[in-house]
Amino acid sequence: MAGKRAVVVGSGPNGLAAAITLAHAGLDVVVHEAGDTIGGGMRTAELTLPGFRHDVCSAIHPLGRSSACFAELDLAVEWLDSPAALAHRFDDEEAALLHRGVDETAATLGADAAAYRKLMRPIATAWREIEPLVLGPFPLDPRVPWRLLRALGMAGSLRALHAALATTEGLAQRSFTSRRGRSFLAGNAAHSMLPLDTRPSAGFALVLLTLGHSVGWPFPRGGSQAIADALAAKLRELGGEIVTSSTVDDLPRADVVLFDTAPRELARIAHLSDYARGYRYGPGAFKLDWALSGPIPWRDPRCAQAATVHLGCTYDEIARSEHAPGTVPPFVLLAQPSLWDETRAPAGMHTAWAYCHVPHASDVDMTEAIESQVERFAPGFRERVLARSARGPRELEAHNRNLVGGDLNGGLMDLRQLYTRPVAKLVPYRTPRKGVYICSAATPPGGGVHGMCGFAAAKVALRDLR
Repeated sequence: MAGKRAVVVGSGPNGLAAAITLAHAGLDVVVHEAGDTIGGGMRTAELTLPGFRHDVCSAIHPLGRSSACFAELDLAVEWLDSPAALAHRFDDEEAALLHRGVDETAATLGADAAAYRKLMRPIATAWREIEPLVLGPFPLDPRVPWRLLRALGMAGSLRALHAALATTEGLAQRSFTSRRGRSFLAGNAAHSMLPLDTRPSAGFALVLLTLGHSVGWPFPRGGSQAIADALAAKLRELGGEIVTSSTVDDLPRADVVLFDTAPRELARIAHLSDYARGYRYGPGAFKLDWALSGPIPWRDPRCAQAATVHLGCTYDEIARSEHAPGTVPPFVLLAQPSLWDETRAPAGMHTAWAYCHVPHASDVDMTEAIESQVERFAPGFRERVLARSARGPRELEAHNRNLVGGDLNGGLMDLRQLYTRPVAKLVPYRTPRKGVYICSAATPPGGGVHGMCGFAAAKVALRDLR
């Protein structure tokens, strides 16, 4: 591929993964990033006070550790783990915890312990066969279903497929009898940004739980920026170039152009007025970052074992929040990695962030609602807040144009659009313009810090070049 030129627009995980894949094949690669720092959703910055380093978007990265793309690159990232991946808080009971062991996790679910083992053990055991279905490029390798059949058998594969494509409401009713089991499932499903009575919201819960058992829910020392910096270092080792503060408004001249952007940005720059016109986005997010004088004073000390904490006790409470984003009280997803990473804050102090879902492009201020949820489970929390940064959908999109309307998944991931991102095509990374591809989270396998969208798009581009 000597002498061939490639341009990548956007330096998120997918843009950088695509650039590395192209550079490894011998192309001359330049990445253009509109912001003054690289990383897309992998940025870390002092959002509140000097010395307090906050993850601007993503913070916890089970897909990053599981990613075949990242594993192949052997990134210089130090992954950290909390003793438990997740704590799901209840008002009047001990928190349920997600541990690496299925049995250890089940033991925190009381009456639903046996039901959890029955549901999760086969899936967790077969994760390496299931993973390509979740993180593989599209179209899927035809060998993948056969490997799953060998691992689970026909009956087991059908049960797993049925559960993955189900609504959370249906799976919770079929599988669990107690509020602990149903609420624990619902909290994980809510990461999908889908109502819990929508397919395949249950599949997101199963994937996150299985990742917790197979690779954990790790976070990088120094913040998510460490992943971006490691990817950038790999690209530069291969001779690639990254240009920041470089907005692209006209289609670059190159043999290959890949867009790690929202579909509408690609359509604007490449003059494809009808491209992905029907693409749909999900709810937005409202996010708070705090500089804290000390750790969060959880009423239940078990919450201090987990870097991720779910705040929203019951299935019904979570379901209401996800059915009508912006509902008060909201279901809150909170991260507290500074308990295990001393680089995030000055000695003795801490950082934390939390977000809830709100209507797409909403300008509602959820600061009070989110902080009330934290105070509900950690009395005295507000007294430890030294400073806060608040960002709603409009601010999130202004910082990163891929977060259209504040949608963290880069597009709705319901059953209709899960594998038709951003258009219904056998190879969705190609666009109507020859040599122009899209590689953002708007393509399979979708949202998350894993680089697989960029890796898959770059492989398609290389095949086309040959």
